[in-house]
Amino acid sequence: MIGEDFAALYDQFTHTAFRMECRQTYAVPAEDASTRAFREGLPRPERSVRTSPWLRRIAVTTAQGKDWSRLRLVEWPLTEYTRHELLGFVESQAAGERIMLADRAEVGYDGPDFWLFDAGTDRARAGLLHYTDDGEIKHRELVADPGYTAWLTEVKDQALRGAVPLNTFLAAVDGRCRA
Repeated sequence: MIGEDFAALYDQFTHTAFRMECRQTYAVPAEDASTRAFREGLPRPERSVRTSPWLRRIAVTTAQGKDWSRLRLVEWPLTEYTRHELLGFVESQAAGERIMLADRAEVGYDGPDFWLFDAGTDRARAGLLHYTDDGEIKHRELVADPGYTAWLTEVKDQALRGAVPLNTFLAAVDGRCRA
């Protein structure tokens, strides 16, 4: 799938959009300035519903009754990317996304990152995200097979059993998330 086709999924879902994020480092050019500021201990560029189309989409669709959630699997020690991403999660949560975190070793899932849209309905779709070893997106794969989306729903549900909300996670790791 090309990016535009995949992006349409964010506008087409009717109830739920869930993201399983498994990698410890991603190569996202749009985050370079923020990552550099984090690394250097400088203020990060503003990221809010006012400045970010992504966060605006989450806020608007959440207000319409759609549910956005994310499960981030973490490994210890946390990578620089993960520590930086946790700060971005605070902004995503403020826009309406529910963020959960779980220890990757305890979850046991070793598949690709994925999006799961409208899980448990006849409109269920999964978007598998395949990355290079360096964390760059290689390709996206749309899966509409009911058996596969049901399996991913089970993976999601099982992984969420051991997850904690973002604020609980941040309180537990305290200052260890800073640069």
